[in-house]
Amino acid sequence: MGICFLLLIVGVCWAQYNPNTQAGRTSIVHLFEWRWADIALECERYLAPNGFGGVQISPPNENVIVADPWHPWWERYQPVSYKLCTRSGNETEFRDMVTRCNSVGVHIYVDAVINHMCGGTAGAGNHSTCGSYFNAKTEDFPAVPYSAWDFNDGKCKSESGDIENYHDASQVRNCRLVNLLDLALEKDYVRSKVAEYLNYLIDIGVAGFRIDAAKHMWPEDVKAILDKLKDLNTKWFSAGAKPFIYQEVIDLGGEPVTGSEYFGNGRVTEFKYGEKLGTVIHKWNGEKMAYLKNWGEGWGFAPSDRALVFVDNHDNQRGHGAGGASILTFWDARLYKMAVGFMLAHPYGFTRVMSSYRWTRNFVNGKDANDWIGPPSNSDGSTKSVTINADTTCGNDWVCEHRWRQIRNMVIFRNVADGQPFSNWWDNGSNQVAFGRGNKGFIVFNNDDWYMNVDLQTGLPAGTYCDVISGQKEGNACTGKQVYVSGDGTANFQISNTDEDPFVAIHVGAML
Repeated sequence: MGICFLLLIVGVCWAQYNPNTQAGRTSIVHLFEWRWADIALECERYLAPNGFGGVQISPPNENVIVADPWHPWWERYQPVSYKLCTRSGNETEFRDMVTRCNSVGVHIYVDAVINHMCGGTAGAGNHSTCGSYFNAKTEDFPAVPYSAWDFNDGKCKSESGDIENYHDASQVRNCRLVNLLDLALEKDYVRSKVAEYLNYLIDIGVAGFRIDAAKHMWPEDVKAILDKLKDLNTKWFSAGAKPFIYQEVIDLGGEPVTGSEYFGNGRVTEFKYGEKLGTVIHKWNGEKMAYLKNWGEGWGFAPSDRALVFVDNHDNQRGHGAGGASILTFWDARLYKMAVGFMLAHPYGFTRVMSSYRWTRNFVNGKDANDWIGPPSNSDGSTKSVTINADTTCGNDWVCEHRWRQIRNMVIFRNVADGQPFSNWWDNGSNQVAFGRGNKGFIVFNNDDWYMNVDLQTGLPAGTYCDVISGQKEGNACTGKQVYVSGDGTANFQISNTDEDPFVAIHVGAML
């Protein structure tokens, strides 16, 4: 413990928990399935000017091409090699994106698919995004290279070779996840090939990694790979900076594999966050917003400095992964904006905003039969570009929740309030709540079915503020509601339960 404390002083022990965002930038956005060229543009024209710290990108490595169903989103999670070419772009475009985004202070976080290769039924041939040959049946991936020796078939004890029992930790980590060929990560050769891929990305200039399917790898195997990683590229990061690590561990309780087993490697994705917050905002199971007073660790979540949090992600917005019907998404925009607003105002965890695309849903027996549909595409299967409409929203069926005024302005709110304590909590015992962030920001919600009219202590300096939910400050004017804070820090808040957005947020950066 003493050694770790000494290392902590020089920033080594906890380095992988630091997102490496520039000072004053406190959130990242997942630009799910975006092309590299579009991400580069978005960093320059929108993300940097609006205080976003970084972008989680879709897996950049070569994957199998799936024709049935037609180019599903999940083909990106079926590696064939670690070459950098996908439907998002080639290596030249990838390098250009990383350089351009870093140059404006927006960093890139790679979705690293290292637990497995493609599915066992993917066949043989060169139907892959770079044209590399592979044979799934014989587990031959010469472009890495991996052979049958590099997979876990011999260690899996299930009858089918797939995970059949999630209450058996060995099955969860040694067997195939939905038939994906499970890599033998205890082998130093395999660890070295994975680390070689991640180090190649570090050299290009990425800031960190989402470790996909970390739950399906032994924590010590993940650690062994991370121990082989280089420091970040000093062209953009301070000397000795370590890659930010956040591991996908779905832990809703009741299973032997827990998120806490992975805390030693980096942060974990706190799936309970979106599940519980969605239940509260929906007002299901008797839950009320008043119960959010001890939100965070008080709800059984991971420690704040070990958690990466989100309202929804690319899996559970489709009913995959964790959370079920309680997960709020852009399809229910009014409640979704409240949930994201709450997340960005509250100090718990490191926050990630989702940015999606639309698809045609088709519910059969309560399940979306179209949950596989990939990004907006042209007839040849190539991904459509993200077009920007005159009102700054996106076209071509890209949803771009991060461009919604309410969400963008709450990203800015979080930056303004960074480092300030959770303060001045108020609730009506039901679904009207408010809280502050020290003397920098204050937010009020009315999720009840009646009008709200209340005087509250904001903790803010006296003055007139622009509500950044209904509008925003432009010059010395406000395009939305105005809030007057008196000399004693109190203000009157009136929010109708029928408002498009039944919440108000003010911060010192929006004082008129």
